[in-house]
Amino acid sequence: METRFTWVGGRPSVDFTATLGKRQQTPFERIPEPADLGRWFREAGLAQDEPVVSGRAYRQAVELREALYRLFTGATDAADLEVVNRWSSRPSAGPRLTSELRAEYVAVDVLGLLSSLARDAVDLLTGPLADRIRTCAADDCSLLYVDASRAGRRRWCSMNTCGARAKMATYRAVD
Repeated sequence: METRFTWVGGRPSVDFTATLGKRQQTPFERIPEPADLGRWFREAGLAQDEPVVSGRAYRQAVELREALYRLFTGATDAADLEVVNRWSSRPSAGPRLTSELRAEYVAVDVLGLLSSLARDAVDLLTGPLADRIRTCAADDCSLLYVDASRAGRRRWCSMNTCGARAKMATYRAVD
């Protein structure tokens, strides 16, 4: 059975960290096999077709994902910076603009896709939304998201899931 991916992060690099779920409880891998990573790239809109992912590239992707998660949550470490910098400085094809005025990422291989994710993270961590990277406030959720709300007070990764459960729990507690 294929695992469903989560798309609440607001940025590809943040969504990539969600490929490991329930980090604070019982973690589960949403990309347990290299082919699942290829499917993630396609579903993320970073590749038109599922790229073939080698075992080595898969391990490198997991290393990048974990470095990104730690950096996004404020655990700055020289080794994590080295991982992200190694990927972000790789030569890679950049995004192209489609006729719908959307960015289409064109990468010839998995390594180029990983480079694109690292560059997205560098852009996020050095841009105006760097202090708006949040962890969902739900006790049973560890997903990250970029709070792009006007007031900057978003609490949950998604109002449809964690936010709705929290509001329902509050409602039942008052009853």
